[in-house]
Amino acid sequence: MVQEVLIELAKGIGRFFLHPAVYITLLFSILIGYVRVKRERRQFRTRLLWGWTETKHFLLDGIVWALILSVISVAIGLVIPNSWLWIYSVWMILFILLFTYQLGSTVYTIALGAATVYAMYTFSWSFDVFSWTVSGLDILQDGIVPIAIMAGLLLIVEGVLIQKHGATQASPKLVTTARGMEAIVYHVKKLWLLPILLIIPGDVIPSYIPYWPQFSLGETTFSLILFPFVIGFQQKSQHSLPIHFFVEYGKIVWQLGIIITLIAAIGYFVPLVSAIALLIGLIARLLITIIKYQQEKTGNYAVSPQTNGVMIAGVLSGSPAEKMGLLIGERIVKVNGQKVENEQELYEAVQINAAHCRLEVLDSNGELRLRQHILFRHDHYRLGLILVR
Repeated sequence: MVQEVLIELAKGIGRFFLHPAVYITLLFSILIGYVRVKRERRQFRTRLLWGWTETKHFLLDGIVWALILSVISVAIGLVIPNSWLWIYSVWMILFILLFTYQLGSTVYTIALGAATVYAMYTFSWSFDVFSWTVSGLDILQDGIVPIAIMAGLLLIVEGVLIQKHGATQASPKLVTTARGMEAIVYHVKKLWLLPILLIIPGDVIPSYIPYWPQFSLGETTFSLILFPFVIGFQQKSQHSLPIHFFVEYGKIVWQLGIIITLIAAIGYFVPLVSAIALLIGLIARLLITIIKYQQEKTGNYAVSPQTNGVMIAGVLSGSPAEKMGLLIGERIVKVNGQKVENEQELYEAVQINAAHCRLEVLDSNGELRLRQHILFRHDHYRLGLILVR
């Protein structure tokens, strides 16, 4: 039995690359990176992150979590209905194509998929896709429990990814304040692809594709499928520094995911509870987005010109500034013993002793730090800073 499942598992993984969402997600990750780099070069004459950063990380960031969820899915026997997978795929691809990912959380598409399948069942709707007929499903009796649990698990992963990668992949954007001054807001727009191994019921697929992996438990036949779940995220940080904002944001999301998973699990005894858990997850996730957006929309800019020192808006990857541990939102108050209040004064002070450039920096808590690094004389960009002018 174990050997049979392993063979079928290997075959199922190969079919993962047949799903169009894999290639659409890849394409739009490339587009996100292209648009970001184009804007950064226009505003700052350089890019903050490598242009292929979004493409490189769209799969790598979540691959470990995809493996964990695959093990959980198969181990506890989350049998996902075929009809729901079809409808979910349509909603997922639609959201990717919209290119605005404030509503990119999987809980939205999962809930919409469940509602659509149930509406099709209620009104006896169906449609044909190639040789398959996709019909409605009484989701409250056949599938709501594993679907809601999967939604909760994916919310946990979403929160962890935001918490871990949100600040590091935030892109600065130059804006003009109401007073006519320059300030910085930070944008994150991401797509993460999670290939998760699922169990689907019956032999619907093998009836059309004879070699599709499947196995039997008693008198029931199941198939294994490696399915691409896509998490989209878009948010801006204005009033708070990215390192604080996205860590807090992600923490709230994964805590919500834990709550939804636990409530959904009760549905094994009362299926309606899982439907309620999915609805709560959708509403709560939407509220998080709205509340965080409103919080960041008001108040002062966290990164704006200061009278005491030069504020750091960005640190280029691999630069001396990064090696010195300089962070966004910190202020450089002295360079080689000279007070600096703007970019020109900073680079003039660097020339005093570029071989051993010494910086005095105030962090976001107002505490003084000392940093030193070797620079090349007359080479401004070796410092690797984007500054608020």
